[in-house]
Amino acid sequence: MSETNTTKNDIEKQEEGEKGREESEKNIEKENKLTPEEKIIDLEDKLTRTYAEMENQRRRYEKEKEDAFEYGGFSFAREALSLLDNLDRSKISLGNDEKLKNSDSLKKITEHLDIIQNDMISIFKKNNIKQIDSINKKLDPNFHQAMMEVEDDTKEPGTIVQEIQKGFMIKDRLLRPSLVAVSKKRDKSEKKDEKNKNNEKNDKN
Repeated sequence: MSETNTTKNDIEKQEEGEKGREESEKNIEKENKLTPEEKIIDLEDKLTRTYAEMENQRRRYEKEKEDAFEYGGFSFAREALSLLDNLDRSKISLGNDEKLKNSDSLKKITEHLDIIQNDMISIFKKNNIKQIDSINKKLDPNFHQAMMEVEDDTKEPGTIVQEIQKGFMIKDRLLRPSLVAVSKKRDKSEKKDEKNKNNEKNDKN
Protein backbone atom coordinates (compact mmCIF):
# COMPACT_ATOMS: atom_id res chain seq x y z
CA MET A 1 0.00 0.00 0.00
CA SER A 2 1.34 3.49 -0.89
CA GLU A 3 2.11 6.19 1.70
CA THR A 4 -0.78 8.29 0.32
CA ASN A 5 -3.30 5.50 0.96
CA THR A 6 -1.85 4.87 4.41
CA THR A 7 -2.17 8.56 5.26
CA LYS A 8 -5.79 8.65 4.03
CA ASN A 9 -6.68 5.62 6.15
CA ASP A 10 -5.04 7.14 9.19
CA ILE A 11 -6.95 10.38 8.66
CA GLU A 12 -10.27 8.50 8.25
CA LYS A 13 -9.64 6.48 11.41
CA GLN A 14 -8.74 9.64 13.29
CA GLU A 15 -11.93 11.36 12.08
CA GLU A 16 -14.03 8.37 13.10
CA GLY A 17 -12.39 8.38 16.52
CA GLU A 18 -13.09 12.07 16.95
CA LYS A 19 -16.74 11.60 15.94
CA GLY A 20 -17.07 8.76 18.44
CA ARG A 21 -15.60 10.89 21.20
CA GLU A 22 -17.89 13.79 20.31
CA GLU A 23 -20.97 11.58 20.44
CA SER A 24 -19.84 10.09 23.74
CA GLU A 25 -19.27 13.57 25.18
CA LYS A 26 -22.71 14.69 23.96
CA ASN A 27 -24.34 11.65 25.60
CA ILE A 28 -22.52 12.34 28.88
CA GLU A 29 -23.49 16.00 28.72
CA LYS A 30 -27.10 15.05 28.00
CA GLU A 31 -27.15 12.60 30.92
CA ASN A 32 -25.72 15.23 33.27
CA LYS A 33 -28.59 17.56 32.36
CA LEU A 34 -31.22 14.90 33.18
CA THR A 35 -33.05 14.93 36.49
CA PRO A 36 -32.78 11.81 38.71
CA GLU A 37 -36.28 10.74 37.58
CA GLU A 38 -35.35 11.18 33.90
CA LYS A 39 -32.14 9.22 34.45
CA ILE A 40 -34.15 6.34 35.93
CA ILE A 41 -36.54 6.39 32.95
CA ASP A 42 -33.59 6.50 30.52
CA LEU A 43 -31.89 3.62 32.33
CA GLU A 44 -35.12 1.56 32.30
CA ASP A 45 -35.44 2.19 28.53
CA LYS A 46 -31.87 1.00 27.95
CA LEU A 47 -32.44 -2.09 30.09
CA THR A 48 -35.67 -2.89 28.21
CA ARG A 49 -33.94 -2.60 24.81
CA THR A 50 -30.99 -4.68 26.02
CA TYR A 51 -33.34 -7.38 27.34
CA ALA A 52 -35.30 -7.42 24.07
CA GLU A 53 -32.08 -7.83 22.08
CA MET A 54 -30.92 -10.67 24.35
CA GLU A 55 -34.33 -12.36 24.00
CA ASN A 56 -34.14 -12.13 20.19
CA GLN A 57 -30.66 -13.65 20.23
CA ARG A 58 -31.90 -16.46 22.49
CA ARG A 59 -34.78 -17.22 20.11
CA ARG A 60 -32.44 -17.24 17.10
CA TYR A 61 -30.12 -19.62 18.92
CA GLU A 62 -33.04 -21.93 19.85
CA LYS A 63 -34.26 -21.93 16.23
CA GLU A 64 -30.78 -22.74 14.90
CA LYS A 65 -30.43 -25.52 17.49
CA GLU A 66 -33.82 -27.00 16.50
CA ASP A 67 -32.96 -26.86 12.79
CA ALA A 68 -29.61 -28.53 13.44
CA PHE A 69 -31.38 -31.32 15.35
CA GLU A 70 -34.27 -31.73 12.90
CA TYR A 71 -32.39 -31.30 9.61
CA GLY A 72 -28.78 -31.98 10.55
CA GLY A 73 -28.65 -34.97 8.18
CA PHE A 74 -30.17 -33.04 5.27
CA SER A 75 -27.04 -33.08 3.07
CA PHE A 76 -26.28 -36.72 3.87
CA ALA A 77 -29.88 -37.75 3.07
CA ARG A 78 -29.80 -35.95 -0.28
CA GLU A 79 -26.54 -37.65 -1.22
CA ALA A 80 -27.93 -41.05 -0.15
CA LEU A 81 -30.76 -40.68 -2.68
CA SER A 82 -28.24 -41.28 -5.46
CA LEU A 83 -27.97 -44.87 -4.21
CA LEU A 84 -31.67 -45.39 -4.93
CA ASP A 85 -31.22 -43.81 -8.35
CA ASN A 86 -28.33 -46.15 -9.12
CA LEU A 87 -30.39 -49.19 -8.09
CA ASP A 88 -33.14 -48.14 -10.50
CA ARG A 89 -30.62 -47.60 -13.30
CA SER A 90 -29.03 -50.98 -12.61
CA LYS A 91 -32.38 -52.77 -12.89
CA ILE A 92 -33.19 -51.00 -16.16
CA SER A 93 -29.74 -51.74 -17.57
CA LEU A 94 -29.93 -55.42 -16.62
CA GLY A 95 -33.46 -55.69 -18.00
CA ASN A 96 -32.25 -54.35 -21.36
CA ASP A 97 -29.36 -56.81 -21.57
CA GLU A 98 -30.21 -59.25 -24.38
CA LYS A 99 -28.17 -62.06 -22.81
CA LEU A 100 -30.02 -61.79 -19.49
CA LYS A 101 -33.56 -61.14 -20.72
CA ASN A 102 -36.12 -63.64 -19.40
CA SER A 103 -33.40 -65.62 -17.61
CA ASP A 104 -33.48 -67.02 -14.06
CA SER A 105 -30.28 -65.13 -13.31
CA LEU A 106 -31.97 -61.81 -14.10
CA LYS A 107 -34.93 -62.67 -11.88
CA LYS A 108 -32.65 -63.51 -8.94
CA ILE A 109 -30.55 -60.37 -9.39
CA THR A 110 -33.67 -58.20 -9.67
CA GLU A 111 -35.14 -59.77 -6.52
CA HIS A 112 -31.96 -58.99 -4.56
CA LEU A 113 -31.88 -55.41 -5.86
CA ASP A 114 -35.55 -55.00 -4.89
CA ILE A 115 -34.80 -56.19 -1.35
CA ILE A 116 -31.96 -53.67 -1.01
CA GLN A 117 -34.11 -50.91 -2.47
CA ASN A 118 -37.06 -51.66 -0.18
CA ASP A 119 -34.77 -51.77 2.86
CA MET A 120 -33.37 -48.36 1.96
CA ILE A 121 -36.84 -46.89 1.49
CA SER A 122 -37.85 -48.34 4.88
CA ILE A 123 -34.83 -46.72 6.54
CA PHE A 124 -35.66 -43.41 4.88
CA LYS A 125 -39.26 -43.58 6.15
CA LYS A 126 -38.06 -44.25 9.71
CA ASN A 127 -36.05 -41.02 9.40
CA ASN A 128 -39.04 -39.06 8.07
CA ILE A 129 -37.84 -39.09 4.46
CA LYS A 130 -40.76 -39.83 2.17
CA GLN A 131 -41.26 -40.03 -1.57
CA ILE A 132 -43.35 -37.30 -3.22
CA ASP A 133 -46.53 -38.55 -4.87
CA SER A 134 -46.42 -37.35 -8.49
CA ILE A 135 -48.17 -39.50 -11.12
CA ASN A 136 -51.58 -38.12 -12.19
CA LYS A 137 -51.10 -35.11 -9.91
CA LYS A 138 -51.18 -31.50 -11.10
CA LEU A 139 -47.73 -29.97 -11.47
CA ASP A 140 -46.78 -28.14 -8.27
CA PRO A 141 -43.55 -26.08 -8.53
CA ASN A 142 -43.08 -26.52 -4.77
CA PHE A 143 -42.55 -30.27 -5.26
CA HIS A 144 -42.12 -30.95 -8.99
CA GLN A 145 -39.85 -29.79 -11.77
CA ALA A 146 -41.18 -30.21 -15.32
CA MET A 147 -38.52 -31.55 -17.69
CA MET A 148 -40.66 -32.20 -20.77
CA GLU A 149 -44.20 -32.12 -22.18
CA VAL A 150 -46.09 -35.11 -23.55
CA GLU A 151 -49.11 -34.76 -25.84
CA ASP A 152 -52.11 -36.37 -24.18
CA ASP A 153 -55.71 -35.33 -24.85
CA THR A 154 -57.06 -37.69 -22.18
CA LYS A 155 -55.63 -35.60 -19.30
CA GLU A 156 -55.81 -31.98 -18.23
CA PRO A 157 -52.80 -29.91 -19.35
CA GLY A 158 -50.13 -29.81 -16.64
CA THR A 159 -50.95 -33.28 -15.30
CA ILE A 160 -47.90 -35.39 -14.44
CA VAL A 161 -47.82 -38.44 -16.71
CA GLN A 162 -44.26 -39.64 -16.20
CA GLU A 163 -41.72 -39.56 -13.38
CA ILE A 164 -38.15 -39.17 -14.61
CA GLN A 165 -36.58 -38.97 -11.15
CA LYS A 166 -38.31 -39.51 -7.80
CA GLY A 167 -38.57 -36.55 -5.46
CA PHE A 168 -38.39 -36.72 -1.66
CA MET A 169 -39.35 -34.70 1.42
CA ILE A 170 -37.59 -34.72 4.77
CA LYS A 171 -40.34 -33.94 7.29
CA ASP A 172 -41.88 -30.69 5.97
CA ARG A 173 -38.85 -29.64 3.93
CA LEU A 174 -38.13 -30.43 0.27
CA LEU A 175 -35.14 -32.74 -0.04
CA ARG A 176 -35.22 -32.73 -3.82
CA PRO A 177 -38.02 -32.12 -6.37
CA SER A 178 -39.51 -34.81 -8.60
CA LEU A 179 -38.34 -34.50 -12.19
CA VAL A 180 -41.43 -35.12 -14.29
CA ALA A 181 -43.08 -35.01 -17.69
CA VAL A 182 -46.44 -33.22 -17.93
CA SER A 183 -49.32 -33.54 -20.36
CA LYS A 184 -50.29 -30.97 -22.97
CA LYS A 185 -53.03 -30.79 -25.57
CA ARG A 186 -52.12 -31.82 -29.09
CA ASP A 187 -51.73 -29.09 -31.65
CA LYS A 188 -54.88 -28.50 -33.73
CA SER A 189 -53.00 -28.84 -37.02
CA GLU A 190 -51.68 -32.26 -35.93
CA LYS A 191 -55.19 -33.36 -35.01
CA LYS A 192 -56.43 -32.22 -38.43
CA ASP A 193 -53.65 -34.12 -40.25
CA GLU A 194 -54.43 -37.26 -38.26
CA LYS A 195 -58.14 -36.90 -39.02
CA ASN A 196 -57.40 -36.52 -42.74
CA LYS A 197 -55.20 -39.62 -42.68
CA ASN A 198 -57.95 -41.62 -40.99
CA ASN A 199 -60.47 -40.39 -43.59
CA GLU A 200 -58.16 -41.40 -46.40
CA LYS A 201 -57.80 -44.89 -44.93
CA ASN A 202 -61.58 -45.21 -44.60
CA ASP A 203 -62.06 -44.10 -48.21
CA LYS A 204 -59.59 -46.73 -49.43
CA ASN A 205 -61.39 -49.39 -47.46
